[in-house]
Amino acid sequence: MVFLDESGFLLQPLRRDTWGPVGEVLTRYAWDRHDRLSVICALTVAPWAQRFGLYYHFAPHNIQTTDVVQFVREVHHHLRRTMIVIWDRWQVHRSAAAWFDRDAGDWLHVAWLPAYAPELDPVEFVWTHAKYVDLVNWIPSNIQQVQDHLKDTLEDYRHDPSRLHSFFLTAKLDI
Repeated sequence: MVFLDESGFLLQPLRRDTWGPVGEVLTRYAWDRHDRLSVICALTVAPWAQRFGLYYHFAPHNIQTTDVVQFVREVHHHLRRTMIVIWDRWQVHRSAAAWFDRDAGDWLHVAWLPAYAPELDPVEFVWTHAKYVDLVNWIPSNIQQVQDHLKDTLEDYRHDPSRLHSFFLTAKLDI
C-alpha cells in the first residue's frame, strides 16, 4: 500500500510559544516572505512484512498531475511490485488516477480515502510532525535552507521504522 500526499512549505516561520529564562522575553525576528516549496511524499507499507518506507520529491512550483504521475512511476520503479495507491480526493490525484486508468496496466490500483478525512491519511501526520515539531520556531534565510532542513528531517524519518509505523498508528489504520 502506498499513501501519497503533498504539502507546501513557506519561507514564513511557524511561530509557537516556547520556554525561556524567567523575566526575559524571547524575540525572534523574521520577515514576511512568501517563497514556496512544494513536497510530494509517499508512505509505503508491505503488510506481509510490516516493512515501512518513505519517498519524497521537492518541486519549486505547485504540484501538478505530471509531477504526481512521474513520482508514482519512480516509487513503482523502486518497489518493483504491484501497488495500491491510497489518495485523498484532491483534483491532482483524481486526474493522475484517470491518467493511470489509461496507461498503467495492472501494476497500479487506486483506492480513495473518504472526503474530508485527513485523520485517516498517515502522510498528513508526516507533515504535522515536520511542521509542528522539527521546523517550529526555526527561521530560515532562504528557501534552499528550508529544502535542506526538510530533506534532513525526511531522511531521519526514512531511517526510523518505528516513527513511520507511528504515523500509521496515529491514523488508526490496521495494517
